[in-house]
Amino acid sequence: MNEAAEKIDFFTHRIGALDMGDKEKIIALFNKNVKGKRADTSRMNVDHDGKGGHWLERMMGVKANASNSPDLYGYEMKNHTGSKTTFGDWSADSYIYKDKDYNFTRDNFLAFFGQPNKKKGGRLSWSGKPAPVIKKINQFGQILLIDQNSNILAQYNFSKDQRKEKFSIIPANLQIDNLTIALWKKESLKKKLEKKFNQKGWFKCIKNKEGLYESIVFGDPISFETWIKFVKSGDVFFDSGMYQGNKRPYSQWRANNSFWDKLITSRY
Repeated sequence: MNEAAEKIDFFTHRIGALDMGDKEKIIALFNKNVKGKRADTSRMNVDHDGKGGHWLERMMGVKANASNSPDLYGYEMKNHTGSKTTFGDWSADSYIYKDKDYNFTRDNFLAFFGQPNKKKGGRLSWSGKPAPVIKKINQFGQILLIDQNSNILAQYNFSKDQRKEKFSIIPANLQIDNLTIALWKKESLKKKLEKKFNQKGWFKCIKNKEGLYESIVFGDPISFETWIKFVKSGDVFFDSGMYQGNKRPYSQWRANNSFWDKLITSRY
């Protein structure tokens, strides 16, 4: 190719890149840097659960940050997961242990409403069985409710608490029903969700059985009104991971991958 032809070829590719839509740019990045590859985490902290996600971010040109904005060109990026995919780690706006009227600590909260983990030396956690779900009161007397203003409440009901030792576990002033122990306000959830998922939509990078990335899928933008319907139906659930010795609430809002699959609008 002569010099003039090379200049024309370069110019044509540059114009094509400029004309390329944001979705096409993401697909091009995936095809160039990710497709057919296995996540190389050999140089990363082996104790870090999210090292695979950090590899994908780097390969897709996403800078690691704590921003609540969409990851890339107005789209929120999700990585391949085994069974569940997270919308976000969104802490409650209020917890009962922060209410001065009740005067007890976070560790007290975990003792009252959580359970000890035998595999962790009896470490208390508000996760697994004690964590409240929608529609059904669990054996710890807890349930998730959505009020008329679309706030989400975690409530405790002493009369429904099935623990045999509940009278010795729960202080007298908390031995009541309809006690709100955590509250997520609509305004906070709406801002967090829509800033990430209600811009241009979302995409997810998918691996094959051999662990190699093979495809990329896209979904439409998700509004709070749509998302809260998913919470009401139980498709989106609260996956609490709060535990003793760590100040982070670990309030994950997730859905099973089978549900995310239903939201896919295109695959490449």
